[in-house]
Amino acid sequence: MSGEKQIALELDDIQRGVLSPRPTPYAVTYLLFRIDDRAHGRELMRRASAATTSAADSTSPLGDTWVSVAVTYHGLKALGVPRESLDTFAWEFRQGMAARAKALGDVGESSPENWETPLGTADVHVVLTAVAPDIAQLEAAIDRARLTYEHLTGITAIWRQDCYALPTETEHFGYRDGVSNPAIEGSGIAGSNQLERPLRAGEFVLGYPDELGGVQTPWPEILGRNGSYAVFRKLHQRVAAFRRCLKDQSTSREDEELLAAKVLGRWRSGAPLALSPHQDDPALGADPHRRNTFLYERDDPAGFITPGGCHIRRANPRDASVAGEVRLHRMIRRGAVYGPPLADGAVEDDGVDRGLLFAFIGAHLGRQFEFVQSEWLNDGVFFGSANTKDPIAGAYEGVTDYTIPRRPVRRRLPQMPRFTVTRGGEYCFLPGLSALRWLGDLQD
Repeated sequence: MSGEKQIALELDDIQRGVLSPRPTPYAVTYLLFRIDDRAHGRELMRRASAATTSAADSTSPLGDTWVSVAVTYHGLKALGVPRESLDTFAWEFRQGMAARAKALGDVGESSPENWETPLGTADVHVVLTAVAPDIAQLEAAIDRARLTYEHLTGITAIWRQDCYALPTETEHFGYRDGVSNPAIEGSGIAGSNQLERPLRAGEFVLGYPDELGGVQTPWPEILGRNGSYAVFRKLHQRVAAFRRCLKDQSTSREDEELLAAKVLGRWRSGAPLALSPHQDDPALGADPHRRNTFLYERDDPAGFITPGGCHIRRANPRDASVAGEVRLHRMIRRGAVYGPPLADGAVEDDGVDRGLLFAFIGAHLGRQFEFVQSEWLNDGVFFGSANTKDPIAGAYEGVTDYTIPRRPVRRRLPQMPRFTVTRGGEYCFLPGLSALRWLGDLQD
């Protein structure tokens, strides 16, 4: 992008939850609402515009505590947004996640008819997200969010999910999570990979040029500009089955950890195989300035170090030669776990629900989230492995195989069961602060 004029993002109009990394550790609560009275829904938007922290407030007295507000397509209709405006939103957003289930691989036990109520239904209109460094501060953030809907009898709370991120940053399978995110021009926030150029702002925030030079903005401009799309997915994790699979197919504890690294592409500490191929390096895994500075095509095109089918290489092939331009499919990803950890060493399920609340933020639902999910996680054609699935997050029924390139003979892990199951999700719109006020001022 040398020689190009840098875009100045209107940070004071963008919700902070769009661009700001979450603190470590942190706690987060997702609250879902149904709008039963249009006037009360609009009042909710007015109040939310005052309660929501902007991306310019990174040094506010609230520190790493903030509230975000998202609206579904059904929510926009409930607020009375005119049809000519609704029709300018992304068609995937208008359809909703449940209608996109087949394309996403949400079939069988992950299909919408098996989702947790009310996820995926027309009742979900508004999603409030409260984020804070700890439970005490989270309660203060929830109290702040409560002010937006308090005494509004036409607003009904229909679902709540409490999540958290540990100081170790690990999720239930035991891996350090959330270690890779892109740099976005004009945000002032550094990306995790020093070898990756910042992406154009329009890849993540509506109303700005994207990597193709186009500008995506729902109409009217005050509604679309400085907004983003958000994807929320509740994913149940079969931790005992994952542990048992690794244990059954390994020859020692050391081999078990190597298999875990080959399946994900990183050791559990977060250290990538690309930089530490033979053993874990916890110091590397904990260093945000070093743990992402690597490429694939240049150093490991055949995947002998980082297998082409592993989770992180599928989710972000970096410089690898794949169908399409990798930069067009980059995502901002946030994840938080729910439910208590499974006891250390346990390989039998305890019957407790636990998993990950996954959040994607971007400006292109189709070529970002849906493309990665359907073409890279649920298919292997792009790296020459037919229709193989991601071994961690892939959508398949029954069992699958996983192959690890190795000399002189590749290693095959047969009969791997599915480890994650979709419990539900939503496609949402994160309006800018001006858009929240516009929604609040709508008139019939």
